[in-house]
Amino acid sequence: MTPISQDDRIALNALVDGQLSPSEAAALEARIAAEAALAAARDEIAATRTALRNLPRSAVSPRFLEAIDALAEPAKPAVVPQPPRRNAWFEGWQNIAAAVVITAFLASGATYWLSAPRPATLEELIADGHHRSLLAATPVDVQSSDRHTVKPWLDARLGISPPAPDLAPTGYPLVGGRVEVLGGQAVPALVYRHNEHTISLVARPSAAAATAPRAFASGGYNMLEWIANGFAFTVVSDLEPSELAAFVDNYRAAAS
Repeated sequence: MTPISQDDRIALNALVDGQLSPSEAAALEARIAAEAALAAARDEIAATRTALRNLPRSAVSPRFLEAIDALAEPAKPAVVPQPPRRNAWFEGWQNIAAAVVITAFLASGATYWLSAPRPATLEELIADGHHRSLLAATPVDVQSSDRHTVKPWLDARLGISPPAPDLAPTGYPLVGGRVEVLGGQAVPALVYRHNEHTISLVARPSAAAATAPRAFASGGYNMLEWIANGFAFTVVSDLEPSELAAFVDNYRAAAS
C-alpha cells in the first residue's frame, strides 16, 4: 500500500478531530472513498482517538486525600509563643489555602469530565453527512436518474447497493448516489429531490428483522429510519415531516 504524505496525514487528523470546513471534509472524504491508503490511515487515527478516550481515569489516591485533610487541620501551637493576633491570622490563611487547593482540584476534575468528547451518534453522523453534501458543489458522486447507472456504480465501489427506483411520477425524482462515510465505514447513499429540497437516503447492511418507519429529528433535519430488504435505511431532509413520510411510503412501495 502506497504511504501517504505528511500533509495528507495532517489533514486526516483534522478530519477526525472535526477541524475541517464542510467543503474540505467533503473533498477529503471523497478521496478516502477512492484511495485505500487514505482510508486505512483515517481508520488508524480514529481507532487511536477512540482508544485514548477509553483509557481509564486515574483515581485519587488516599495519600493525596490525607494531604489535603492535613492542610485543612488547625496549625499546632509553635514551641515559641506567638502573639494571639499572629496565630489567628496564620490559621485563617492556612484554612483559606486548603480551601483553594480543594476547590481547584474539584473544579479541574469537573472540567475534565464535562469537556471529555462525546462520541457522535449514528443519527448525528448521517445528519452531518447530509449537511456536508448540501454545501458541496453537488450532493452526489454519480448523477443519474437511471437505477441501472446508479446501482452498478455503488456496487463497483462498495459491493452493495440498495434498491434505487426513480420516483419522479410521485414527485420525488432520483438525482443519483454517493458514498457516505459513517464512523470509518463507507456505505451507499441515494439522493432524491422534491421541489427545491434534497433528500439523502443512507442504506447500511443489516440482518435484523424488518421494522416500520420511525420518525425523529437530528441536527435541524427531519429523519425516518426503518429496516427492510437486508438494509437499515435512514432518510434525512429539511422537508416537512408529512412530505418526508410520503417519500418513504413511495420508496418502500417501489422497493418491495
